[in-house]
Amino acid sequence: MLTAVTGTVSDLLPGMASALAKYRYEVFVKELGWPLRCENGVELDAFDRPDTVYVLACDNNHEIFGCARLIPTNRPYLLGDVFPHLMEGSPLPFSPDIWELSRFAISKPKGQVLSAEQAWKNTVKLVKEVIDVARSKGAFRLIAFTAVGNERLLKRMGVNTQRISPPRLIDNKSIVPFWIEIDDKTTRALCLAA
Repeated sequence: MLTAVTGTVSDLLPGMASALAKYRYEVFVKELGWPLRCENGVELDAFDRPDTVYVLACDNNHEIFGCARLIPTNRPYLLGDVFPHLMEGSPLPFSPDIWELSRFAISKPKGQVLSAEQAWKNTVKLVKEVIDVARSKGAFRLIAFTAVGNERLLKRMGVNTQRISPPRLIDNKSIVPFWIEIDDKTTRALCLAA
């Protein structure tokens, strides 16, 4: 069962920030093969700041098996500072009510066997929690960029997304930037999917 833990680093339980950095290393560097500069088996970057908001999926023992990072676009953020070329001329947002969603991942909890339906429900629940947390921070829209397959996953959930520009290859993966609307359509779809 998924329990959501949310907040900045100072809001997390002791040891959870370092567990998150290790989880991200396992998923993004070891499993997905992202060529990120990492030290000692942890994945952190310049956007992991004291004001960054995290949404974590945890099991009953507080072991992390999913994560997301939320940053308001009026502060430095990954798409705006590192990958602005993905926008292909569309303006980058700079607003306290438009946030970036990055470092989203979900796995199966350690030592558990999940049915496809249980894995789907966990994914939907984490997405719903991300939307709820962003809304609680004043966001009405998210911007994200990811592999095309993840965009399709959100559409399958019924999340209101709009592609910003065509996909581009990054490290031999087709990556696309898109908007996620925090609106009634998205909220209703996630409640039904859950």
